[in-house]
Amino acid sequence: MIYRDRVAQGRRARNEKPAEMAGAQAPEAQAQAAPAISRIQPIAHGPSLFEAAERVENDTLPRISEDLGECTRCKLHRQRNRIVFGAGNPHAELVFVGEGPGHDEDVQGLPFVGRAGQLLTQMIQAMGVTRDDVYICNVVKCRPPENRAPEKDEVATCMPFLLRQLTAIGPKVIVCLGTVAVQALLGTNKGISHFRGQWLDFRGARLMATYHPAYLLRNPHAKPEVWADLKKVMAELGLKPRR
Repeated sequence: MIYRDRVAQGRRARNEKPAEMAGAQAPEAQAQAAPAISRIQPIAHGPSLFEAAERVENDTLPRISEDLGECTRCKLHRQRNRIVFGAGNPHAELVFVGEGPGHDEDVQGLPFVGRAGQLLTQMIQAMGVTRDDVYICNVVKCRPPENRAPEKDEVATCMPFLLRQLTAIGPKVIVCLGTVAVQALLGTNKGISHFRGQWLDFRGARLMATYHPAYLLRNPHAKPEVWADLKKVMAELGLKPRR
């Protein structure tokens, strides 16, 4: 079994040395001195300021959940029953990221437990693994009213927690389920058709975008396309389909 617990390693931030200050010239030498040539400091190769600000040394899923608390950071908390943080193997090599909780998830506090979740479970099992082997979460952790798509401010509020989750887990592959997930992680306005079935890089992991299980319930003819995407994931992780 390729899935095994892996201890997440802390990442240390790189320190930059301050630029050297040029020595002052004597007053009589300044008049004839040639224009000073500014020194160009080398570019530091490391995490962007955005990424570095999100990272917490030795972060863990329980710590992230504790920091999230009984969140009231955006308007989605007003009608929710339960926060849906995520579930599965905390050291999974494969993470599925969906859009947000639906009615059943809001009641149970677990991701993908309704009809779409049952289909996702079947997809995972067809890949030769179980839900306990992978990790499942969503872009937003509270149910949007009437199952509407999360709004930009709601996504922006939840994203730091999702990114911390992905960093703490350290998966090899992330599967984005649907347009909202791929737009949130890639920071784009393009629809999923622009990315579906293609390998993309995301913070040291490989990212595959495919259709959301809820879309498949409405459009079962698209199931072969999703299975083709999942077979690429299986090949990347060395998985064999269940017989």
